Amino acid sequence: MTKLFSLLIFLTILVGAFMSLKPAGENTARQVQGLPWQIEILPEGRSRVFGVTLGRDTLGQARERLGPDMELAIIGTDGTDSNLEMYYDRYTAGVFSGKLILSAELPAERLTQMIAHSLKKDYLKTGARKVRVHPDDLPDVWQAPLTAITFIPTVNLDRETAIKRFGEPDEVIDTDDQITHLLYPAKGLDLIIDRKGKEALQYVAPGEFARLREPLLD
Repeated sequence: MTKLFSLLIFLTILVGAFMSLKPAGENTARQVQGLPWQIEILPEGRSRVFGVTLGRDTLGQARERLGPDMELAIIGTDGTDSNLEMYYDRYTAGVFSGKLILSAELPAERLTQMIAHSLKKDYLKTGARKVRVHPDDLPDVWQAPLTAITFIPTVNLDRETAIKRFGEPDEVIDTDDQITHLLYPAKGLDLIIDRKGKEALQYVAPGEFARLREPLLD
């Protein structure tokens, strides 16, 4: 019994010594991944965020990475003014939760065909039409290239906190007295501060950043 007790004490000391020699932040750094500001800049004007590569991955590849608990819809007014979107109502980005919307690109003619083929159409509170994708159209949907990601965090994000996490923006544009856009072209990020509503983070491939900036200049 004495020998067994001594062996247990020895093993406890051995494990404690091993843990004390291990770098303190190693476990934390390994566990907390996929945070909104963890944007990996890739060659050829691409970037990776939430484990998805903008400018390369398809909607199907994004679904494999992020999980099947999502909705598919075509949002807009008609085929020439509509977007194909994959929507996660509850998504966890590291330690933050929120809504995640992935936009993909298909020709306007194909979107028009898919809208006509749909069996269900709804309308959002904004007035935009929400068209459910017919199962027969899914092969084309999964091959659609991913163009943008929008993350709407549950927690409020003020300007000071945003700059602390993402750094100083290259440009700041106020579209009105409520909305401020913090622009990070090298990261492909438009961080939207809404003083009366919810903040939003819009990501595109850095090489495609003009598609976020140019509409703000109108």
